[in-house]
Amino acid sequence: MAGLRVLFIGGTGIISSGCVPRLLAAGHDLTVLNRGTTTSRPLPDGVPVLTADVRDAAAVRQALGDREFDVVVDWVAYTPEHVRSDVDFFAGRTGQYVFISSASAYDKPPRRLPITESTPLRNPYWVYSQEKIACEDLLVQAYRDSGFPMTIVRPSHTYDRTSVPIPGGWTQLDRMRRGLPVVVHGDGTSLWTLTHHTDFAGGFVGLLGNTRAIGEAYTITGDDVLTWNQIYAILGQAAGVEPHLVHVASATIAAAIPQWGPGLLGDKSHSAVFDNSKIKSLVPEFVATVPFEQGAREIIAWRDEDPARRVVDADLDRAIDDLVRRVGDLTRTG
Repeated sequence: MAGLRVLFIGGTGIISSGCVPRLLAAGHDLTVLNRGTTTSRPLPDGVPVLTADVRDAAAVRQALGDREFDVVVDWVAYTPEHVRSDVDFFAGRTGQYVFISSASAYDKPPRRLPITESTPLRNPYWVYSQEKIACEDLLVQAYRDSGFPMTIVRPSHTYDRTSVPIPGGWTQLDRMRRGLPVVVHGDGTSLWTLTHHTDFAGGFVGLLGNTRAIGEAYTITGDDVLTWNQIYAILGQAAGVEPHLVHVASATIAAAIPQWGPGLLGDKSHSAVFDNSKIKSLVPEFVATVPFEQGAREIIAWRDEDPARRVVDADLDRAIDDLVRRVGDLTRTG
């Protein structure tokens, strides 16, 4: 369907930036509402930008005025309060409201694979996922009570050239290049699904304006299922090195590097393999085409273009050194 009037709240993040070109190529009319502060993923020329803090209801009302949209996509709603504000504001002003949830909301640990949209939502480890579940509950209730035209989308680990999809990000990649050990959770053999943001866009844009998507939830991921050992090896190959992997129990990592804890225990330490048949039945042209080998080369090339992009977190670097040392001491004494 061409010619939709679409509002992106956000629009310059990792996932949304992959959807903007696809949306425009499909002939839709896009408006973006954001704070206008992101420079690493600039919008294409000609896309109207309304500048406002989306958490300031008065500023949003002033920016949007009496505009109506066929589709509203909120890329930056994380709490029930954010979603409740959207429901109140956009009820009667849009034909479809799309909420970006997260595949981390699915039952952890998963009781069966592959994960489908009917997999229960429960994550006792990660507040981020718990908030997303609460947002979904609110939207389901709004749909039941008043017919609010919502669609829920659950991405999994989606990346672009600016994001390094391993815990520790560029700091761990820099350690690879310096010949230092990098930490991998568990034994590195759990399965993980990575999705290039342009592949995600292929499924996502096909949902917009589709009345059969109203009231429904969709998982959108690629089909690139890898072990974590493979992910690190592919990144190392793109960086021109063979990484020295040190395997550490997820709980031990979480205790030593607390900022990694929720994402590891509540997501990455569990195998994540998805059944995409529901989105493919609605958007049959959706095909993931970017293997991680290509994505890894894009990541390294983007960082190597500019030294300012190769920033190492010194505190994290020391924490990894300390953890590797302690693990080595325990191994020797054991």
